[in-house]
Amino acid sequence: MQISVVIPTYNRLPILQKSLRALERQDASPLVGDYEVVVVDDGSTDDTVGWLRAAAAELPHVRLIQQEHGGPAEGRNRGVAHARGDVIVFIDSDLVVTPSFLGAHARALEAAWSRRGDRLCFTYGAVINTSRFDDPCSEPHKLSDLSWAYFATGNVGIDRAVLEQSGLFDTSFRLYGWEDLELGERLRQMGVSLIRCPEAVGYHWHPAFSLDQIPRLLEVERQRARMGLVFYRKHPTGRVRMIIQFTWLHRLLWELLTLGGLLNERSLRPLLAWLIRQGRPALALEVLRVSLNLVGVRSLQREARLAGVR
Repeated sequence: MQISVVIPTYNRLPILQKSLRALERQDASPLVGDYEVVVVDDGSTDDTVGWLRAAAAELPHVRLIQQEHGGPAEGRNRGVAHARGDVIVFIDSDLVVTPSFLGAHARALEAAWSRRGDRLCFTYGAVINTSRFDDPCSEPHKLSDLSWAYFATGNVGIDRAVLEQSGLFDTSFRLYGWEDLELGERLRQMGVSLIRCPEAVGYHWHPAFSLDQIPRLLEVERQRARMGLVFYRKHPTGRVRMIIQFTWLHRLLWELLTLGGLLNERSLRPLLAWLIRQGRPALALEVLRVSLNLVGVRSLQREARLAGVR
């Protein structure tokens, strides 16, 4: 098989550099062959394009595609259009993979195709969250790294023809969230199965939580709410309601846990600051997530009322 790794990126040059160098260090595998890495720059305003051009000799597998800023859905679709492979592996531009990464996806796909007698499946690798920029791959696997998402493009491999049959990503998802899970719903309806591939390991880097991230996290929840409504209107099912937390049960849960919103980003700030000073930024973020969930649920229900959706 020929694998095309498709990576949309927007202003993430420092971690993108680590991601691409890791992809250049893949173990030799007869299944993988001459793979390529298609980087779609989504209108970055940092030096992403300049560095990629300057580092071309260091990155022989990488091809650069550019577009105006349109979001990851448009970027992934453009990457697939330019890809040469018969298998597409999607990762995010802040994922640093192990040397056996592509070989693991290839072996799992070949085994599944042989066992099933068709190619209606995709591999889902392991994603380990880390804030260790200097050495992302030193992060141990944690219980919190487990994901129940059906199709999350941080680390998946799929037959190109199956992907194209699904219709690719819906580019109406221009803000943060849900474009990959929405495609997953269409793949599920096609009978495409998830094949877990824990040997295909990627380390998802994000900076350690700090108080100055709070405004961006709040904005992300509001964007997720708007895109969640787009998701539900395309797939008005109970399953999607549960995925996007568009139920009275979710509203009740987060209202209770935040005392009706009294526990919020402002009232929790002293506790969050103390946890960060104690060297527990990950715990501080988990505490904040309770109030962030309420922001998301309230925003979604507000968007739904405005749109006349029940």
